[in-house]
Amino acid sequence: MKKLVSVMGVFLILFAVIFAAGCVTADQQEPTQLKIATTTSLYDTGLLDAVQDYYLKKFNVDLLITSQGTGKAIASAKNGDVDVLLVHSPAQEAAFIDEGYGVNHRGIAYNYFVIVGPSADPAGIAGMTPEDGVTTLKALGDAGTPGIVFISRGDNSGTHSAEKAIWKSAGFNYTAQITGSGPWYKETGAGMGDSLTTAGQLGAYILTDEATYLAYKKNNNLPLEIIIDEGTTLLNRYTVMTISPEKFPNTNLVDATAFTNWLISADGQNFIGAFGVETYGKALFTPMSTLKDSTLPPFNIDCKTPVVAPSA
Repeated sequence: MKKLVSVMGVFLILFAVIFAAGCVTADQQEPTQLKIATTTSLYDTGLLDAVQDYYLKKFNVDLLITSQGTGKAIASAKNGDVDVLLVHSPAQEAAFIDEGYGVNHRGIAYNYFVIVGPSADPAGIAGMTPEDGVTTLKALGDAGTPGIVFISRGDNSGTHSAEKAIWKSAGFNYTAQITGSGPWYKETGAGMGDSLTTAGQLGAYILTDEATYLAYKKNNNLPLEIIIDEGTTLLNRYTVMTISPEKFPNTNLVDATAFTNWLISADGQNFIGAFGVETYGKALFTPMSTLKDSTLPPFNIDCKTPVVAPSA
């Protein structure tokens, strides 16, 4: 009899625990999910990890983030696999929107690309313009000069697109004269972090966004220094857009709209502007709202007008 009472007591305790857990679940609404495709530089810096944690706690929305090069991120968006696109390639973004895939395009932040390389700078390009720098690297590489290697992501990412734009500005046809031109020019087909690691291992030069460089320099002991950091072609801006509900009716338009509006709000912009200061002594990204008019060249993005919420 005592054994039966004991068993019943354990059962009642378990039932009470399960019931209490059920009550907590019922009182706390499950978070909704927002699927985001993004560029590796926003993710590798840790910014989106921080945004993900903050946003879930404040808005009860779980950001499901897939980090890829811009080209792959856009491909995912074209398949309807995500609700939101966060990238940094103006030409690719414009084509995406023109084809009817993206809506509610807003700027969120900017920083700059830099060319980094060995501290000894064997090519002697420190202080040059980006165009003069890559021209010199090509000439030395074609001549077989020892120690001259340039690493390209070669992945159709925003950074790769920026690199190609620099080659074009320098007067070269990228397809005909640069890619595959010799052992001095190596393509990784990888993200920014992995490509920086490869460049560090080879003692090579590489174009990178400054934010990812600083993160890898501090956290991964990257043995590379900034060689070139000035030039109009080094501007690097980041934008957000919603995947068109006309193309994909299942797009989570409500949460996508709210997320975009948070990113361009004072709270979101302050969050972006504060990120990295404590760790690196400087912000890794400059909020777009700091510009007097982000709709003028070279940005051409409205970062201050909120997205109109969809009607119920």
